[in-house]
Amino acid sequence: MTKTNHGWNLASTYTQLRSFFYTEAAPQEVPAPEMVLWNRSLARELGLDENALFHEPALFAGAAFPSGAVPISQAYAGHQFGNFTMLGDGRAVLLGEQQTPEGQLVDIQLKGSGRTAYSRSGDGRAGLGPMLREYVISEAMHALGIPTSRSLAVAKTGEPVYREKPLEGAVLTRTASSHLRVGTFQYARAAGSIEDVEQLADYAIKRHDPEAGEAPNPYLAFLRGVIQRQAALTASWQLTGFIHGVMNTDNMTISGETIDYGPCAFMDTYDPETVFSSIDTGGRYAYKNQPYIAAWNLSRLAEAILPLLDDDEEAALNQAQKEITAFTPLYQQYWRDGMSAKLGLASSHPGDDKLFEDLLAVMEAEKADFTNTFRALALDPEEDELLGGTFSDWHLRWEERLQSEGTTPAAASQRMRQVNPAVIPRNHLVEEALAAAVDQGDMGPFHELLQVLSNPYADIDPDSRFCRPAPASAFPFRTYCGT
Repeated sequence: MTKTNHGWNLASTYTQLRSFFYTEAAPQEVPAPEMVLWNRSLARELGLDENALFHEPALFAGAAFPSGAVPISQAYAGHQFGNFTMLGDGRAVLLGEQQTPEGQLVDIQLKGSGRTAYSRSGDGRAGLGPMLREYVISEAMHALGIPTSRSLAVAKTGEPVYREKPLEGAVLTRTASSHLRVGTFQYARAAGSIEDVEQLADYAIKRHDPEAGEAPNPYLAFLRGVIQRQAALTASWQLTGFIHGVMNTDNMTISGETIDYGPCAFMDTYDPETVFSSIDTGGRYAYKNQPYIAAWNLSRLAEAILPLLDDDEEAALNQAQKEITAFTPLYQQYWRDGMSAKLGLASSHPGDDKLFEDLLAVMEAEKADFTNTFRALALDPEEDELLGGTFSDWHLRWEERLQSEGTTPAAASQRMRQVNPAVIPRNHLVEEALAAAVDQGDMGPFHELLQVLSNPYADIDPDSRFCRPAPASAFPFRTYCGT
């Protein structure tokens, strides 16, 4: 069952791989598809007819597929909380890759559209609340300038989804540079042959690292590229207080985009130990651990492609170890550069690390709000009463550091306001908007929040409810996978 074109220009390059990597999918009937959210600006970027497709909810509820689609569910594996598991798209269908007017390939995927070959005992469905949550947070991440999958639409299915209680069923349509994961390579290595790993790597290089294909050792250059992208991504998370919550290897992309928004959240009070996910009882994916987990995950990618690096196993291992070892200094440089920008510095200095670390130590001791502290510094670099006496000492050192490079408070403020957001998807505001949408059928608060988050660096009254930290009653905050 297909619909008219409306700007669809779908390729299916993933199906050029051996069918071992995927299974075909079919549309599943839903009783009453209804469009809830439609991202018009993203639709235009993709070359889609933003007006006509709004009136085609069946396409976005998984009940019909667009012209040119070759729907599949992808197979992959992953270390989930450190334990290796064979997985796959248990509730997702890849329609294909939209060829944009600029010539890019962008995955179009339905999430929550029903059972697949990898659903195991699950129903493959999703509730409205979790799909709205991924929509708002992924779009907020995009507005913040953090590489991410994006949300094109949310459509209700008209049928209930049964979890702890009946939920309104919904499907999210999301886009990504691709859905290739570290876990995809683990799957190829564990369940396939070296030829499968090579075919997958060649596909990934063509999709994401065409210049690596010209290198003396294309697979080593590919590994290096993934490491670079993930170092930059992880630093951007740390610099905005974002906590992914479930950094399993099947949730780490080759493209360097944030993907799979399950129990994610943004930190309010600065605390390196912060964990939001209800299932992360050991704190494996706590805020402070994200850089270490990223390196660990990348080591699993290196293991998977090891036979491609060199015919000599020892030589291959040495090359892989050298690249993985480079992750930490690379991440640290991205983080330092980001902290310099957040504090308005135009150059680097040997003592800057101490300046950065001491600020975070004061923030932790004073239980300061992460986002608001940096934004307040950006609005008024000369204000030294932000966190009391302990902060004043640090502030004096910061002023001297700015003066040492000839940076005026006004120049520092201008730079800082471009990288320190005034608003983030604060957890209590997201939950309030979701409650209104799901429990009362009122999308007004959700649209209002989405609008504010679309321009996070714009000046806004610091006393606005969108800037205020969560009330004490909102703690401790817990997130759930929504599966």
